[in-house]
Amino acid sequence: MTEPKLVLCDIDDRVAVVTINRPEKLNALDGATRCEFLGVMDALRNNPDARVVIVTGAGEKAFVAGADIGEFEGRSAVDQFRVMNAPTIFDCVDRFPKPVLAMINGFALGGGCELAMACDIRIAADTAKLGQPEVNLGILPGGGGTQRLPRLVGLGNAFRLLYSGQLIGADEALRIGLVDEVVPAPTLRNHVMELARAIAAKSPVALGLIKEALRASVRTPLDQGLSQETTLFGIAFASEDKVEGVKAFHEKRKPDFKGT
Repeated sequence: MTEPKLVLCDIDDRVAVVTINRPEKLNALDGATRCEFLGVMDALRNNPDARVVIVTGAGEKAFVAGADIGEFEGRSAVDQFRVMNAPTIFDCVDRFPKPVLAMINGFALGGGCELAMACDIRIAADTAKLGQPEVNLGILPGGGGTQRLPRLVGLGNAFRLLYSGQLIGADEALRIGLVDEVVPAPTLRNHVMELARAIAAKSPVALGLIKEALRASVRTPLDQGLSQETTLFGIAFASEDKVEGVKAFHEKRKPDFKGT
C-alpha cells in the first residue's frame, strides 16, 4: 500500500492549496515533510496554473505544531548544523516569487509559527493558537523566529513571546500584528480562497514585482528601496500585462492578464 503523501497540493482557479498532511502528528515538521514541501513549492514556482499559493495544515487542530521533536533526540550538534544549513522551507516561502497566504486553521507553534511568518499574508481561524515555545526546550527559534517576529510585532512583544514561550490566541495575535485577519473557523477556507482568487486575477508580473519591492522595504535603507521600486516599476511598465491593463481600463472591462 502506498504511503499517504506528507504534503498535498491542489490547484483550482489559479490558486494552489499546499497542505501539510500529518494530522496524527499535528502536522509537525519532520525531515521528510520538509523535503516534500520544498519539492512541491519548486514545482509550483514555474507552474502558470498556480498564481497564488495557500499554505495550511490537514485537519482541524493544527496548521503546523512545530518541528518533530522526536528527531532532536540523539542528534549531534554537527548533525543539527547540517540540517540548519540545508535549504529551509522558511526561506523557500519567503523568497517564493508568487503571493503566499497562510491559512492558520489551528496550532501554529515553533516552526509552524515561523512558517506562517514567512508567508505574505496570515489569516487565522478564531480558534487558532500561536507561539514560539522553544525556550521550554532550552533552545531558541531556528527558522527565523528571532528575526521575523520583531519585524511583525515589535521588539517588546517579541521578547515577551520568546522569553515566556507562552501561546496566544488569534485575537491577541491580531492585536499585536502577528496575523493580519481573524475569521470564524467554519468560514476560514472559503474566506481565504476568496481572497486568493481575487489576487490571482491580478497581473502575475505586477504581483511578483510588488512582493520584491515590499521585501526590500524592510531589508534595505529607504534610498535603496526607492531606487529598487523605480527599477521594478520600469520592468512592469514594459510588460504585456501593463498594455492589457491600460487597454482594459479604457474599454471598461476586466483585464485578462497573461503574466508576460
